[in-house]
Amino acid sequence: MTKRWIWASVFLAMSAAAAEAHTGVGSTMGFGHGFGHPFSGFDHVLAMVAVGLFAANPGGRAMWLVPASFVVMMAVGGTLGIAGFTMPFVEIGIALSVIVLGAAVALNWNLPVTAAMTLAGFFAIFHGHAHGAEMPVDASGLAYGAGFILATALLHIIGIGASLGASVAARNYSRRITQAGGSAMALAGVAILAGWL
Repeated sequence: MTKRWIWASVFLAMSAAAAEAHTGVGSTMGFGHGFGHPFSGFDHVLAMVAVGLFAANPGGRAMWLVPASFVVMMAVGGTLGIAGFTMPFVEIGIALSVIVLGAAVALNWNLPVTAAMTLAGFFAIFHGHAHGAEMPVDASGLAYGAGFILATALLHIIGIGASLGASVAARNYSRRITQAGGSAMALAGVAILAGWL
C-alpha cells in the first residue's frame, strides 16, 4: 500500500509539472520543477538512494539523522546556488558522492552517527548547489526548494525501504544484496566521473 502511494504521488507531481509548462505560473511551476530535478539526473538518484541505504545500515537514530543532515545541507547548497554563489568542482563532488556513498554501502561502513551525518551532509552541499543553480528564472525559489527537498526525502525513503525490505525478504542474503547494490553505485559513480554516463 505504501509503495503504491509513493509512486502515485511521484506520478501526480510529475504530471502537474508537465501541465504547468507556461511561464509566469509562479510557485506551482517552481515546485514541479524542483520536485522533478532530482529525478532528472542518474547521479542524483543514485546518491540519494545510497544515503537511504547507508542510513539503514546502522539503523536506530542514524536512519533519520543521516537523511535529515543530507536534506538540511542540501537546502544550504540550494540556497547558495539560487543566490548565484559560484562553487568549484560541483560535478566532481556529485560523482564522488556516488562513489563514496556506494562504497560505504558496499563495504558495510559502520561509522558513528555524527561521522555518517557529516559525510552525507558534505556531499549534500554539491547536490543542493546543482539543484539551486539550475532553477528556472521565473520560478519561486521557496517552492522550487520545497520540491527538490521533498523529492530527495522520497529517494532517501526508497533507499531505506529497499534495505529494510531486503532484510525482511532474505535475512541470510540481504547484506550481500545491499553490498552488491552499493558496489554497482560506486562503479556508476566512477563512470559518471569519467564521463561515460
